Amino acid sequence: MTFARLKCQSKSHKDALARLDERVARSEVGQGFAERADFFEAVSNMWVAGELVHLEDLVLHDAKMDVRAPSHELVIAHRIVRARRRAARNNPGWAVSRAGIMAFAGIAEQEDEIPGKLKRRGEGRDLETDEHDALPPELAEFDEVFAETSWLVEAVPSGSTRTRRPDLIVGELVIRDPDWDEAERISEWLELVRRVEALPATLAAAVLWDAWEHLEPLQRQHWLGQVLVSDFLRSRGKVQSHLLAFSVGLREMPRERRRARGRKTRLSAFLEAMIAAAGAGMKELDRLTLAKHQLERRAVGRRSNSSLPAAIELILSRPIVSAHMLAKAAGITPRGALNLIGALGVREVTGRGRYRAWGVL
Repeated sequence: MTFARLKCQSKSHKDALARLDERVARSEVGQGFAERADFFEAVSNMWVAGELVHLEDLVLHDAKMDVRAPSHELVIAHRIVRARRRAARNNPGWAVSRAGIMAFAGIAEQEDEIPGKLKRRGEGRDLETDEHDALPPELAEFDEVFAETSWLVEAVPSGSTRTRRPDLIVGELVIRDPDWDEAERISEWLELVRRVEALPATLAAAVLWDAWEHLEPLQRQHWLGQVLVSDFLRSRGKVQSHLLAFSVGLREMPRERRRARGRKTRLSAFLEAMIAAAGAGMKELDRLTLAKHQLERRAVGRRSNSSLPAAIELILSRPIVSAHMLAKAAGITPRGALNLIGALGVREVTGRGRYRAWGVL
């Protein structure tokens, strides 16, 4: 397969993405579709990487209503959700700039010029100092204690002639390779971003994704590649209404093609993944639009201060909802939330006596 054939193939993919973008921009459920896509993309991203994260656990973890201690994989999936939200809040193309990648990785090139960012400790952080990320009072106390006693860990033992490298903290060698030059690899990838500008947007995105997979610029945040590819498509004007759920389509491709030795085979698989993602998005839009009309018919004739509209909005913006999530969003009691769910007739997806959840799937 030649690159000329790949360019011709990318035209049909570009048309599919354009149709999805137009429908989302004009759809009455477009905002809810974009918010739900973050969760589906995070779960699919982890699936492609060989990890299993339950959608229900991810939604509840995002709402700070975990039913069990979050696993390491669940925490990573939630970082993907937050990274997509952060990329969507910024201007198109910000995520694929040096400043954007460094911000996601938690590396400040000029720390004095970026107030409010957390220094990188062991594993890259992409945390933002907003009310959604505020620690509960109990955890905040632990954090203060750790901060006050950090000198015990970082200090060199008295009487020791050993000198400690100033650019590494204790424990860094355990989880990070000091010879892994992230800055250099990021520079190589950003140079490729500049060079693929002449290619069609979809083919350029496939080339960038393939390069991210093989360069591995970041040691601990390899999952960031899908977020960057989606933002790149947005910056090229192909999917402006939302961030494409690229991994949703990528998981439909056989591993033999995604990990093929031939580069052109991989690029072809990535292009087909974009069509699969666009097709899944169209079906999801149809499903949400139908669900919205059905739910709104149940709200006809209700009083003007009814909480049903708020409940419908939440149900359409999350894959699943619990009674506590609905109570928090509508400002009512959990018992009242159960009454709203009963009035709307939303399907239950858990089938359990405790930690029940409902949704449009």
